[in-house]
Amino acid sequence: PFFDGNNYSFWKTRMTIFLQSLDYQLWHIIVNGPRMPTRIIDGVVCPKPENEYNDNDFRMLKLNSKAKHVLFCAVGPNEFNRISSCDSAKQMWDLLEVTYEGTNQYELFMMQNDECISDMFTRFTTITNSLKNLGKSYSNQELVRKILRCLLKKSKRQKGKKAFKEKVSQDEESSKREDPTCFECKKPGHFKNECPYLKKKEK
Repeated sequence: PFFDGNNYSFWKTRMTIFLQSLDYQLWHIIVNGPRMPTRIIDGVVCPKPENEYNDNDFRMLKLNSKAKHVLFCAVGPNEFNRISSCDSAKQMWDLLEVTYEGTNQYELFMMQNDECISDMFTRFTTITNSLKNLGKSYSNQELVRKILRCLLKKSKRQKGKKAFKEKVSQDEESSKREDPTCFECKKPGHFKNECPYLKKKEK
């Protein structure tokens, strides 16, 4: 599957299945990161020198390179430049995710109709913290402006709904106050059973 910067969710789903079908260990490395060769010295886990790597160590390192290769071949030039400095396939995947999924959640964030301010702020903080963990951060001024815009939009929606309800109510009252129209002679002021024209016809 090829990603050109459009329809990320569609590409992500297809790419996930493709990687799992290619080699499930590739997908494991993308999700959890590469397993670097280590050794234990005096009960302490330390990185293993390259001259001590065994076949299994090389195989695990090769899987990370293979996963990077698959991702590099699946993106266009702009996305390639975005992820080219990443050391692992996991970093590449996470960077694409935060760019096209996380920032989208941030940009489209709105206060829900039945949501109180504290719940909205908790949901907003969860999104911004996730973005920060993946390397995307916003200044306090940007965050405050975003929150204020959300509150302003909700206030406008509520005012719009209130104005609409008031207009509907006024229209209903106006309709009730209007004189009835006769279905027989089409003149206002009386109903058909009271129509003098109909009574004349019956006589």
